[in-house]
Amino acid sequence: MPADPIPVDQDLLTTPLDALHRRLGAKMVPFAGYAMPVQYPAGVLQEHQWTRQSAGLFDVSHMGQVRLSGSNAAEALERLVPGDIQALAPGRQRYTLFTNDAGGILDDLMVTHAGDHLYLVVNAACKHQDLAHLQAHLEGVTITAAFDRALLALQGPEAKAVMAELAPGSEALPFMAGAALSVAGEPCFVTRSGYTGEDGFEISIAADAAAALAERLLADPRVKPIGLGARDSLRLEAGLCLYGHDIDTTTSPIEAGLAWTISKRRRAEGGYPGAARVAAELASGPTRRRVGIRPEDKAPAREGTQVLDSAGATIGTITSGGFGPTVGGPVAMGYVTAAHATPGTEVQLLIRGTPRPARVVPMPFAPHRYHRG
Repeated sequence: MPADPIPVDQDLLTTPLDALHRRLGAKMVPFAGYAMPVQYPAGVLQEHQWTRQSAGLFDVSHMGQVRLSGSNAAEALERLVPGDIQALAPGRQRYTLFTNDAGGILDDLMVTHAGDHLYLVVNAACKHQDLAHLQAHLEGVTITAAFDRALLALQGPEAKAVMAELAPGSEALPFMAGAALSVAGEPCFVTRSGYTGEDGFEISIAADAAAALAERLLADPRVKPIGLGARDSLRLEAGLCLYGHDIDTTTSPIEAGLAWTISKRRRAEGGYPGAARVAAELASGPTRRRVGIRPEDKAPAREGTQVLDSAGATIGTITSGGFGPTVGGPVAMGYVTAAHATPGTEVQLLIRGTPRPARVVPMPFAPHRYHRG
């Protein structure tokens, strides 16, 4: 295939797979300060469906990888997050949140007990402020940024079989777990979680070995490259939050439907920023809630769309929305007043000045198919 003529934007950072993306014909766009592939020639719809039926390869090297070392690393991290990090067994992974003093969310992150250290993956747009946040508040902990490492994600029902051939032992990893493994002969740290609702693996690898591994994976006919467009439609169907859209510094974990991330011990003990607000909302309920919404016609509701009640009064806002290829129609999520958050509630979406019928529905929109063995 001839080299892609898309020019390199000198103001944007690039991942170790940049040249590969362009050679594959990717449409590159700015995202979190990086030049990233939004789609390849097959298009978003086909990339989405391929991931649901086979295996999609995502470049997520723009995200931040951090190591926390020291005997008190778990206890120290709990001063910044509501998650139960001290109960995390070696090899296990947990989703949690950095909160602020007002109970808002500074970022969401994955934490894995990697044996002699905690391995964190944070969002690209937040990684430098997250690193500064850790450095400012964690005493007696060695904090090592690994922003120069690449991170690949292989997602979909065929991911397990593909990985088993290149990384023997990876197929035995349970959901929300991680281990140091050799992948195609390269030392990697592999986790099994996913952002698509499908079974999947995340592969942390040295930057100079990333392109060769990506090409090795793409040589398998079960694997195709997937861009940001399908990544977003997949996670929306899975009912998963995108930081800066569905959760942010004004959103509490309880409003966002993330109470499940806070264990009984952490609820009782507190000790993290914003714990008072979280406790109050756990006890009395928040004033608004994140919900799934299905428009009842074909018009998609995009971010920022007003949600109205039957009388036309504004009761909330859409934070993510678009076409759900698996669902075969438009899907959305957003925040509405608690009184209107019950599934089945009829609402209206103000789209291009016209109220259109919709209904509050449970999430996810497409069933999760994580590995549960």
